[in-house]
Amino acid sequence: MLGLIALCLSTASLAQTCAESQPCMRARGAVEDLVRIVAPDGVQETYKASIGGIAQWINVRGQDKSNPMILFVHGGPASPTMPTTWQWQRPVEEYFTVAHYDQRGVGKTLRANDVDAVAETIHIDRFVDDAIEVAEHLRAKYGKDKLILAGHSWGTIIATRAALKRPELFHAYVGMGQVASVRENERISFEYGMAQARKHGNAEALTEMAAIAPYPGDQPITRERIIVARKWPQYYGGLSAYRSDSKYFFSGPILSPEYDQSDWKAINEGSLLTLGRVLQEWTEVDFSQVKRFPIPIVQFLGRHDYTTPTEPVVKWMAQLKAPYKHSVWFERSAHMMPWEEPGKLLTSLLTYVRPLAVPAAGKRRAKGYTAP
Repeated sequence: MLGLIALCLSTASLAQTCAESQPCMRARGAVEDLVRIVAPDGVQETYKASIGGIAQWINVRGQDKSNPMILFVHGGPASPTMPTTWQWQRPVEEYFTVAHYDQRGVGKTLRANDVDAVAETIHIDRFVDDAIEVAEHLRAKYGKDKLILAGHSWGTIIATRAALKRPELFHAYVGMGQVASVRENERISFEYGMAQARKHGNAEALTEMAAIAPYPGDQPITRERIIVARKWPQYYGGLSAYRSDSKYFFSGPILSPEYDQSDWKAINEGSLLTLGRVLQEWTEVDFSQVKRFPIPIVQFLGRHDYTTPTEPVVKWMAQLKAPYKHSVWFERSAHMMPWEEPGKLLTSLLTYVRPLAVPAAGKRRAKGYTAP
């Protein structure tokens, strides 16, 4: 999360290059045409709505408005998913209507508001209330009784708290790269990075990581320590499996039909605005003491995820009481499951999640929905 600042900042120069390149702009046009919804009963809208006292941008897409609706809460903080949905979401839109929104302080939403005024409101509780307001807005606008709530990475903190606070709004919750305990995540991730550095004889990595060890230990988790702690686990595939970087994700917004050059720039600005303001609250997140979940809960777990390691999630799910719970392992993924295994994402949503929102399908699979 916080160790990716340098990669995010590289987007600005790439965006400028694309904006000045006719071949790049033609490629954007091809992507726009490919993902255009043409089905008569479909929906494709990107618009501003008043959420939490500010204007927040929402994107809604699907081939059939009668399908169940997913509200996707993006990661980061300040890492919007809207400009990279073109990379993985198109098949999902045949079976679900999917809504994304740029959270306060990032991307299109950052541009739509007074930055100084928004900066004072950047707290986790406010993000949670925003997610709830977005859910209520979508229910009213699209005539949905309930939504499927999904969160990725940082977004799982917001979505989990939203589900606990207003469970009646949601059929189910889907966590991807779930945060269960931040301090445990940091410890496991750091230990993985150290082990890989030793295995590969990486003297540079060992020196950098030794300078902050033991991590997190009993010291504060500062931005500077996090950057070092996250650098090497992600280098050894803890963000995207078998990859030392994730250029596909950080460069993806450049070809997005939803984002223009100013929006690209606002991703970087949002990162700088948001990180320090939520850092202390983020380090204190721990769901391990939550013993009951009020709605069905499904976890998508990346086998190689050392950005939000899976061990604390597995322990949490084992103790959790819920109307239904299930975990799905993505064997070829680390933290970026929708991008790394989009086929597995689709089949998992269809098998384990859609029946929770479509009564007829749920009845046909009733025997499969007994909580472990």
